[in-house]
Amino acid sequence: MSVTRRDVLEELEGQSDASAGERTSIESLTDALAVDERTVREQLDGLESCALADIDADGQVRITVTGEELLALDLDEMIIVDAETIDRG
Repeated sequence: MSVTRRDVLEELEGQSDASAGERTSIESLTDALAVDERTVREQLDGLESCALADIDADGQVRITVTGEELLALDLDEMIIVDAETIDRG
């Protein structure tokens, strides 16, 4: 099964809360999405680079307010691009 950043962001929204600062584990996301940990970590790294997810020093993760707001737009299509892949030259 292929998991997109949107899939991970939506699951993260269900397991965490930006306003309350509630976090979840990468293991919990991995189990819920039924994919390997490496895939979830790669997607989370991309979400974090776009300020849509926050990963603390202990590896606990939560959605950001920006991530919640993006999902609240309820867009049919959404493309999330890593901040460092954008050519600014």
